[in-house]
Amino acid sequence: MTSSDLQTGLWNRIQAGDKSALKALFELHYHGICQTIHRYVADHALVEDLAQEVFIRFWEKRQQISITVSVQAYLRRMAVNEALGWLRRNKRWEEEEFHPEMSAALDYSAEEQFMHGEMERSIANAIEALPPKCRTVFQLSRFEELTYQEIADQMGISIKTVENQMGKALRLLRERLKAYLEVEN
Repeated sequence: MTSSDLQTGLWNRIQAGDKSALKALFELHYHGICQTIHRYVADHALVEDLAQEVFIRFWEKRQQISITVSVQAYLRRMAVNEALGWLRRNKRWEEEEFHPEMSAALDYSAEEQFMHGEMERSIANAIEALPPKCRTVFQLSRFEELTYQEIADQMGISIKTVENQMGKALRLLRERLKAYLEVEN
């Protein structure tokens, strides 16, 4: 039985309300979820709290969740969202509490905000303009944080094809986003 088959079986049992399957999934992925959250949050106790919250939300929303990638990738995405959500909710408090002198420096000008928004739109458009297979490989790698092997298994292609598609995606993105990548001397 492959890891993917195991996760699919656990997912089916979780959807049916089997708490022992959630416990097994928790034991299988808790450490990785903590590592993902730790990229954004340094406090170890908070990382553990947020990781547990990921599994609680996963259980509570199991009937509404539609997993199109893998359970592991879905949990990782939930972990990133949980960490970013916590950072957003606590950003103002942290700035005032720990860095009051920097709050003025964090105010971006209207021009900077406009440029940032324009750059985000350009990036989204460049990704959307990638050929379909290339875009899928790129999104699975960068947004779902899947390994090349996981992408190859999920898409039914070779690792070499995944590598080629990622190289193509990065090359096309560099070309389309050249204006943002150039640095003035």
